[in-house]
Amino acid sequence: MRGGDIESRGEKNRGSNHASSYAVEDRDTPWISWLIPLFVVANVAMFVVVMYFNNCTKHDEGCVARFLGRFSFQPLRENPLFGPSSSTLERLGGLEWKKVVHQHQGWRLITCIWLHAGVIHLIANMLSLVIIGIRLEQQCGFVRIGIIYLLSGIGGSILSSLFIQRSISVGASGALFGLLGAMLSELITNWSIYTNKVCALLTLLVIVAINLAVGILPHVDNFAHIGGFLTGFLLGFVLLPRPQLGWLERRNLPAGVRVSCKYKAYQYGLGLLSLVLLVAGFTVGLVMLFRGVNGYDQCHWCHYLSCVPTSKWKCDGN
Repeated sequence: MRGGDIESRGEKNRGSNHASSYAVEDRDTPWISWLIPLFVVANVAMFVVVMYFNNCTKHDEGCVARFLGRFSFQPLRENPLFGPSSSTLERLGGLEWKKVVHQHQGWRLITCIWLHAGVIHLIANMLSLVIIGIRLEQQCGFVRIGIIYLLSGIGGSILSSLFIQRSISVGASGALFGLLGAMLSELITNWSIYTNKVCALLTLLVIVAINLAVGILPHVDNFAHIGGFLTGFLLGFVLLPRPQLGWLERRNLPAGVRVSCKYKAYQYGLGLLSLVLLVAGFTVGLVMLFRGVNGYDQCHWCHYLSCVPTSKWKCDGN
């Protein structure tokens, strides 16, 4: 939660078209965003490293953009996203159930967040990260947003591993959905200090629904999206409540008028409940994962959350 040295700097109303900007700010100036740009640089640098080790021209004659030398892409029939081979992603830290469970490589739950399947995948995620993340970091600071981003990515990896057990999963989508979830819970827990709150809520819900709907297409790991979103949603209640207005103005209140609590009772309640659910969820998820439990054995209909078969496409078994 926000420290007292932060809130005591005053209040200012700020307007913006962005869904997260309807709140009354408790800082005269926003934080300077540096962590999110650093994450973008790290993801791009990691993709360059992956392509260097991939070295398509050494193993395949059908590489795309051969003029790039060892940085050329795998044939489109193998990777239509203009990227490395699945074996390279696996070797450099991609999320694979067998290696996590049977070879005790739990670190893959973290490393997969920094890998991307191709240029298209990388650009889409980094654009989303810049649009969502920079604004959040300016409002909430790098510590809170960094924690939400990393834990949401891990939460997405855990849920993905419980269900996607026959293929490799990579990408920062779980972490990105965590930021979306945190935006939603931040709006809910700070409901009383927002203007145009219904518009902001509807905007966020539409954005989340559209992104989750895209996840039912084949070859998209929607379990990472859902796991990241739920993790970020719960973390938002824990890390992003704002002090009630009376607390911020307590020094200017008339004599005899006191605000004893920094946060409202429902904010404490939501934060405590969310923390309990978060710890319980991570604990149960990790225990199930390292015991080799297949999520589909516990939830037979859950495959529809990741892919819905139609006349246009089929869903691969996971």
